[in-house]
Amino acid sequence: MNEVLNSAATSAAAPADQLECTVLTDPTAPVAPLLPAQSAADTSEAVAARAAMVARLEESGELGPGPVHEALVALPRQILMPQAYVRRSAPDEMPPCWDLLDFSRPADREELLERLHSGDSVAIQHGGEPILGRVPGPRRGGVMTAMSSTMSLTAGLLQQLDLRPGQRVLDVGTGAGVTASAACFVCGDEGVVTLDIDPHVTAAAGERLSALGYRPATVTGDGTTGWAAAGPYDRIFVSFAVRHVPQALVEQLAPGGRALMTLGTSSSSWPGLAVIESRPDGSVEAELCAVEFGHRAGVGFDRLFLSAAFRSTITTADGRTQHSRLASPPDTARGMWLALDHL
Repeated sequence: MNEVLNSAATSAAAPADQLECTVLTDPTAPVAPLLPAQSAADTSEAVAARAAMVARLEESGELGPGPVHEALVALPRQILMPQAYVRRSAPDEMPPCWDLLDFSRPADREELLERLHSGDSVAIQHGGEPILGRVPGPRRGGVMTAMSSTMSLTAGLLQQLDLRPGQRVLDVGTGAGVTASAACFVCGDEGVVTLDIDPHVTAAAGERLSALGYRPATVTGDGTTGWAAAGPYDRIFVSFAVRHVPQALVEQLAPGGRALMTLGTSSSSWPGLAVIESRPDGSVEAELCAVEFGHRAGVGFDRLFLSAAFRSTITTADGRTQHSRLASPPDTARGMWLALDHL
C-alpha cells in the first residue's frame, strides 16, 4: 500500500478494552435539509474546486455516474474539514513540521481548498488532540492520528458498497465524516451510524455533519465490535485496515447486506480487500481481493517502518544479500504479493 493512502482511521485515544460506546448525537432529532449551494461557507471557489476534483475522478475512470457522484458534487468538504494540516518539512526530516490551516482565515483559504480537493489524503488531527476549538498555526513533532482518505480510494469503495435510499449503514472509522456524509446523502441519515474510537473525532464529526443538515448516530467506541444497538446493517464500511475480519461486524450484517474492509499485515504494501456478503438465507460469503490500494491500519496495529538511514543501509550493504538470476514477479501480481505479505 503506497504511503499516499491514508484512512479515516481510528485514533490512539485509549485501549479498546477501556472504551464504552457513547452516542453523541440523537438520530431521532429533527433534520434540516441539506442546502450546500446556499451555505455561507460554500463559496464559489469551493464549488469550483469540488467540481474540478470530481471531473478528475471521472477522467481517470475512478468515478462513474450515480449517487456517489451526486454526493461528491454536492457535499462541501470545507464544512467537514474547516481545518487541515499541511506538512512543511521533508518526508524524512525529523522532527516533522506542520501547519494547521483554517478556512476562516483568508490567508489560508486558497491553500486549504487546494489541499481538500487535491484528491490526496487530508490530515485532520495531530497527536490525538481535541479537534474543535483549535488555534491554527504551526505544530512540531508528533504524528497525525486522524485523516480523510484519498478520494480515488473513497469513491471506488463507496461505489462498490452500492448505497441505496433507506439502507441502514454502519460507518466504522469516522475520520472527517466524508463517508458518513455520503451515506446520509444517499440513504438518509435516520439509518446511519458512524463510529470511531476517539471522542474528539466523533465530537467534531457530529458537529460538522449537523452543519450539513445531517444527524446520524455518532458513536464513540471500538470499531471492531461495531454497534449492535442499531443493527443489523445493510452496509458496513470499515475505513482502516484490520488483521482479520471482526466476527462482530459479520454478525451485525443484515441478510442481503454487504461489508467492505481492508485486510492488512505489518507491512504497508499489498493490501487485500475483504468483501463480505450475507445471503438472504443467513449464510455468509466472503472474498479476499488483492488490490493496489487500501486503508491504513487503525489503533493497536503495529506497522513496519523503514527509516531513511535503514533504507540506505539495505541499498549499500553487502551483508547477507542474495543474488538470483530469476526476475522478480511484477508489481501487478498482487495476489502473490498479498500471500507473501501474510507469510
